Amino acid sequence: MTGVRGGNKACFSELVARHTPRFYRLAYRMTSNREEAEDIVQESFLTVWTKPASWDEDRKAKFTTWFYRIVANACIDRKRKPAPLQLEDGYDPPAPGGTAEDMVEMKRTKEELDAHVSSLPDSQRLALALCFYEGVTNREAADIMGISVKALESLLMRAKGSLRTKLGIYRHKEARHG
Repeated sequence: MTGVRGGNKACFSELVARHTPRFYRLAYRMTSNREEAEDIVQESFLTVWTKPASWDEDRKAKFTTWFYRIVANACIDRKRKPAPLQLEDGYDPPAPGGTAEDMVEMKRTKEELDAHVSSLPDSQRLALALCFYEGVTNREAADIMGISVKALESLLMRAKGSLRTKLGIYRHKEARHG
């Protein structure tokens, strides 16, 4: 970041190359839209380039913690704006192996889970994305979100409980009608 503060384009390019995949995954988990996630990450890096002094090195915050917050806020802000409806499958093909029926079931389960995760409140979805998909510690996730570790753990518990309930209800209905 020191080089970026000095206007060094090579340092900025290295920062972008090193961190884009991680922050894209977070943005995608929050938006469920590839193009929107790419835009958010690009806009967030543009913020770093145009306002590098906003990262307070003296506070001892890691760059990634600070930048997660920028990306998370951008995702939340973007969700508040009405957007045109776009169809996005969000499907990642299963690993090779298994029967065609297994693959169809895995795809259906993933789509079902993605739909339920997308319906969670922003704070719960962000907590899940950081802790389960990005693998950051609870302490770091709490810092990124600007909340206590206890509050983060509460968000995670509520999110998991909500997903269990939604998935359980769906499975129960399917068993009766299937």
